[in-house]
Amino acid sequence: MIREYKIVINKSTVPVGTAEKVREAIAKTCTVHFDVISNPEFLREGFAVDDFMKPDRVVIGTRSEKAKKIMSDLYAPFVRQGNPIYFMDERSAELTKYAANAFLATKITFMNEISNLCERVGANVDAIRIGIGSDSRIGKRFLFAGIGYGGSCFPKDVQALYRTSQDYKYDFKILSSVMQVNEKQKTVMVEKLKEYFGGNLAGKKFAIWGLAFKPDTDDIREAPALYIIRDLIAAGASVSAFDPEAMENVKRTMGEVIHYASDPYDAIQDADALLIATEWALFRTPDFEKMKATMKEKVIFDGRNLYDLQRMSELGFYYSSMGRETVSPQVPAFS
Repeated sequence: MIREYKIVINKSTVPVGTAEKVREAIAKTCTVHFDVISNPEFLREGFAVDDFMKPDRVVIGTRSEKAKKIMSDLYAPFVRQGNPIYFMDERSAELTKYAANAFLATKITFMNEISNLCERVGANVDAIRIGIGSDSRIGKRFLFAGIGYGGSCFPKDVQALYRTSQDYKYDFKILSSVMQVNEKQKTVMVEKLKEYFGGNLAGKKFAIWGLAFKPDTDDIREAPALYIIRDLIAAGASVSAFDPEAMENVKRTMGEVIHYASDPYDAIQDADALLIATEWALFRTPDFEKMKATMKEKVIFDGRNLYDLQRMSELGFYYSSMGRETVSPQVPAFS
């Protein structure tokens, strides 16, 4: 009977080999037949319900034929459109989770490196993204330049895979570089600010649009905005920030060291510059004339490349984005 066949499903991100350790621990006290199954999740934050109901693939780690049959029956209603269920050994299933997120983090980091190079050689990272994204071997997703990845999954899984490689005496050089580059990328806009303001940010007021690590969530874990705020405060600047969802979480984490604005335009009141850290839809189509009338200086540092260069030039903004030409009122953008 199925009731006598106990199945432990591991769906969290855990060290490689955990399924075996769980099996050993249960076996010390369990008197019935059981299997431990590694069933990693691939849910995107903000889309978790849809991803669960319509998974693009299911990965199950087990070598038990009976467990395979039970898990196939459980998932059958969710893969009616033919999306595959992949069976493999437990360790491979655990490693698949890490490898997937580490690869995407590497893809993001590579484009951020290309972005930084573009700024030095005078190329446009958006054009490069389109050019390489059309290659079916590469694909279009996760090619947008920015200020680094955050959240829970990518940082945690990259670190876990790197630690696993160390445990097994393997030097995973790519992941080491990914973590180093991403850490630096989070505050690249602060370095740009210092260059613009002659190295001194003391007494300046900066507005930040976006606190969550990505739009459509209130998650601030490893969010680049928090690193930016830390460095700005340390440099003697004041910060006014707005985010549609994440401000309460930041307030619980950082307290009242910054001003929490009631709306985007409240945040930029008398600001020396605006920094865009999260690509919320709300920030994509602002009232630029109201911004010009509200800000102390018409200066924007955009970490998410939300705006068209030519339009920002026509509007008279100093506009610094990622991997693209810096626009100033005196220097028109290229076409």
